[in-house]
This record gives sequence, C-alpha cells and structure tokens, in this order.
Amino acid sequence: MNAHIAYEIFVPSFCDSNGDGTGDLNGITSKLHYLKDLGVDLLWLSPIFSSPSYHKYDVSDYYAIDIRFGDMASFENLIQQAKNLDIKIILDLVLNHSSKQHPWFVEASKGTDAGFRDYYIWKTPDEIRDLNAEHRAETADSQERNPWHVANTNDAQKYYGMFWSGMPDLNLANEAVQNEVFAIAHYWLKKGVGGFRLDAAKHVFPPWQEEMTQPFWAKFKTACQAVHPEVYIVGEVWTSAENVAPYYASFTSNFNFSLGDGIRDILRNEKNTANIVQGLIDSYQHFGAFNQQFIDATMLGNHDMERVATVANGNSDKLKMTAFLQFTLPGLPYIYYGDELGMYGPKPDERIRESFLWNTRWQDKERCQWQKPKFNTDSKVPPLARQIINEDSLFNFYKKIILLRKSHATLVDIHNYNLEIAPYATDDELVCFYRKGAEGNFLICQNISNCTKNIQIKEEIKAVLWKEKAILSNQMLEIQPFGSLIFEV
Repeated sequence: MNAHIAYEIFVPSFCDSNGDGTGDLNGITSKLHYLKDLGVDLLWLSPIFSSPSYHKYDVSDYYAIDIRFGDMASFENLIQQAKNLDIKIILDLVLNHSSKQHPWFVEASKGTDAGFRDYYIWKTPDEIRDLNAEHRAETADSQERNPWHVANTNDAQKYYGMFWSGMPDLNLANEAVQNEVFAIAHYWLKKGVGGFRLDAAKHVFPPWQEEMTQPFWAKFKTACQAVHPEVYIVGEVWTSAENVAPYYASFTSNFNFSLGDGIRDILRNEKNTANIVQGLIDSYQHFGAFNQQFIDATMLGNHDMERVATVANGNSDKLKMTAFLQFTLPGLPYIYYGDELGMYGPKPDERIRESFLWNTRWQDKERCQWQKPKFNTDSKVPPLARQIINEDSLFNFYKKIILLRKSHATLVDIHNYNLEIAPYATDDELVCFYRKGAEGNFLICQNISNCTKNIQIKEEIKAVLWKEKAILSNQMLEIQPFGSLIFEV
C-alpha cells in the first residue's frame, strides 16, 4: 500500500451537498480536491450502510447505502473520482454486531425455533450464570455492564449485546454467519474499496470464546485477499501494544491508542511522562514479531475520543505541537476530520461529531445541520475559509508539516521504523529523537513545555529542514515554548 496520510470522515457531519442537513457521499466527492491538497491519500468513511441511528454503527442492511447519504450511483462515483486523484477509500465494517432492525434479528427474536436464531448469541439465565457472564467490566470502548437483553417476554433466552440492547452481537462461531460476513466484504471490495476499518475487532467473540478471535480474522484476511490481494485492513483494538500485536498476523495495520493517549498526556501535563518514543520502540518489537511489514496507524483522536482541541483548551501552540509529533513519528498518520481546524468536542459522542466548518456561517451552504452545534461555531473555531488565508492558522500548519513529511522518504516511508531516542531529551519537557533512513538521517526536537529550553547540538548539522519558534547559533539551540526543529545530521 502506498498511502501516506489518512483521514477519517464522520459522514453525517462532513459536507452536505443537497441542503437536507446531513452530510452525504456527494458532499465528500465535492471535497476530494480539498483533501488531496491537504495531503490525504487514504479516506476512512464511518459506516455508510442502512441503519436506524445517526452514527450507523448498528447496520440493518450491509448491502445498501443509507438513503440519507445517497445511493449506489453516488457511492460508485465517489470511488471513481477518488481513484482519479489516487485516493484510496476504506469502509468502516461493523461485524461484531448488527442492528436490532436487521432482518436476521427480527426473525431470530421470534423464538427458539425461529430462522436465523443461530446468527446471534442466546442463553438462558442458568447458562449465563454457569459461564459467569452476567456482567462485564467497563472498557474504553464500551460502558455496558449488563450485556444480556430480553428480546420478548415469552422467550426463555436472552441475547448478548456487549455495546447495548440495540446492537445484538453476531454469532461468528456459526460458519453460516462467517460466510455471510465474507460475502459482504467481497461485495464492497468488488465495488472498488481498498479495504476496511474493522470496528470492535477484539470483541467479535464473547469472552468465553475469545480463543476463536485470531483464527477467524485469519480466515477473513484470506477471504478478502481472494478478491483484492493488496487489501488494506486496519483494526480497532483498544488495548496495550503487546495485546494488539497478535492482530498483526491478519491485519495490515492497527490504531495505536497508546501513542494517542501518551500525546494527550503531554497536552495536559506538558511533560513526556509516558515516554512516547521508548513506548513506540517497544511496541514495534511486539508488532514485528507477528508481521514484519506492519503499519502502525497513529492518531490523535477519532469519533469516540474527546477531541484534542478540547484536551488542549484550544491552545493553538499545543495543537501545532501535537500535529508536529504525529507527522514526524513513524507510521501512517490518521487525521480526524476537523482536527486540522482545531474543532472542539468533549463527551458525549455527539459533541465529538459536530459539523465541519467550511465557511463563515451565512456563506456556508455545505455545513451539516443534523444537530445544533454547541462547541464548533464561527465565534469559537475559525472556519476553513478564514484559516486558508491566515498564514499562522492551524490548518496551514497542518499543510506545511504534511508537505515536509511527504518531501522526505525517511519521514514518509510507512515501513521505516528506525526510531531512536536522542540524548538531548535531558528532561521530560523535551521530546527528541532520530529518524534514520537510506535517504537521510534526521534529528527531531520538540519542546512540549511553556519554558524555553537550551540544547548543545553535538552532531554536524547538514541542513535545517524545519524551525518553529527556535534559534540556532553555533550548535547552540534555543527552543522557545512549544517550538520545534528538524535537522538533517
């Protein structure tokens, strides 16, 4: 895969092409040149399939485009126009569960002898107690503690839904369900998508069957490669690096939540307490043990996480610092739509998913209206049209650091994980590291604090590639608060 910069679009909130208040596929198509100009060459779309919810993570028809987003013709046009710009598109594929309104579950819930009953997980109260599975501990991706739900009062069995009652878990131990899933993947790959983001990848089997997880994903990968040998698969596996690592046996990539959390800690505390570079070096050893061609998917946030601008209290210097770190560290960086503008978003989830600001309010006919914005208005976040003409804007910082990354093979190579801690990080208010490669070795320094830092550079400096709020004189480096530099050494 030759993608270098990825971008997550929460479809209902990105761009409304027809004035109905909801973002849609034609809206995305109309913004492909914007994304290309930003430097993006891989798009991850949130679920686009038919669903009763606004977020579409409860699918009622895996073969149909949700009517609010468009139709198959608009999807096929998006794929073609993206291909023309050398932009790959991956779909968010939700295989852990379906909607309660999916025809499979509607039929299955009629009784123990109903059709499709074995497409879901059903147990009597006694069976649930025998499994010691009445309750579950809250996790980062699900706060549901009572995962067993009643379909109807005449049914002696309950169904398992680890996220909530409206999302019954599919029974992927059933070979018929596996075949259904493989057929769904085949269908969309043949439509031209480059791969999938796999939602809740570690939860596709309940705890008492978790040993089936890796064999299933191995089969899924094989099934996808039968249609698309170079399929790109990125997993949502929200756990530590050593527990993420086994998924690399089947997945091309996995999101690095640990790095995202470490950078968020830097935002909050202005200290590198998580030692993010050493953490990455350690994680690469875990990942490489399962797949030497692993691609670390780095991210600052996504549709489930408080936006970084909220974590940073809107401090523009801090937001530039986080972007600098993400785009100079190894891996394939993902941008969550609107982070390049500094959009805000605390929990609950709807507030993390507010509408992209294309232009000032009365001139913005493409701004989505499915919910009234609370944190992203013209008075709080400068719209794109204003940021484009402001040389010091966060948006233009994103463009500059992405362009620099893509201008140097050592930095942009998504398979180059030659990363070393530099000896200049004498305290936890600096992040200094080397990126080494056949086309150049770079020393990268970021002051993560509100204090000026002084460093004596020992190596010969061949060139200064980047200097932001910093002064270099006779090998003595002065980095002002949140300043950054990149040297070729």
